[in-house]
Amino acid sequence: MNTPLDIQKRREIVFDPFPHGQATLAVQILSGLSGLTVRSLDLHTIEICYRIGDFTLEGLETGLEAQGFHLHNTLLIRIRRALVYYCERTQRENIAHPSAPTKQYKPHIEAWQKRPHGDHDDTPAEWRQYK
Repeated sequence: MNTPLDIQKRREIVFDPFPHGQATLAVQILSGLSGLTVRSLDLHTIEICYRIGDFTLEGLETGLEAQGFHLHNTLLIRIRRALVYYCERTQRENIAHPSAPTKQYKPHIEAWQKRPHGDHDDTPAEWRQYK
């Protein structure tokens, strides 16, 4: 089950050094979105806080790239991005599908025992025990 801390995300977006001023401009643009908290960490990095039900890092970065921003693309950052994208996508799917109710085990066991299913071993007990 997801707790409120699980659905509240805090991520960093790192921009390419050129062109200058991308992080400042991104903070101005993203500040207009309700439910999203944005702050600048340094010249090339911003921090965003959001609920997983409202936004995803993939959606925000895709939107920024569509606006002409250039994200930093070192191997480590691309791997981190891919992992975050996957985790957030999976978490959103799990939130959308509530967990199935648990089985009543006693009726299940009784029904299984009445059904022939091939799990019975006809070998005598003395042959199955090592002495």
